[in-house]
Amino acid sequence: QVQLVESGGALVQAGGSLRLSCAASGPAFSINSMAWYRQAPGKQREWVATITGPGSTNYAASLKGRFTISRDNAKDTLYLQMDSLKPEDTAVYYCMADLKVFQRGRGNYWGQGTQVTVSS
Repeated sequence: QVQLVESGGALVQAGGSLRLSCAASGPAFSINSMAWYRQAPGKQREWVATITGPGSTNYAASLKGRFTISRDNAKDTLYLQMDSLKPEDTAVYYCMADLKVFQRGRGNYWGQGTQVTVSS
């Protein structure tokens, strides 16, 4: 079974940095695009950034310049470097991968989320 596992969430002071990771594992899959989403308390899940297989990136306009998405295709791992963190960045961060899984076809897979808390 294909799984996405996030890590790296923590409590950090405003102005600090964090690096989130999301590792994909399981049998017989290939990854197309990958993305980060986040969900703050009482709010809907929102898109943060996307990276394609070849490495093209897109960001939510409000986050561009502070967040950097990257991936290591050899390790099937997605990253999110978050700098100059603000209290409003507090949320559960989820990774999503567009996967093609052998004998199951193509679909979006989600991780379980990792908590990021930014204190003022």
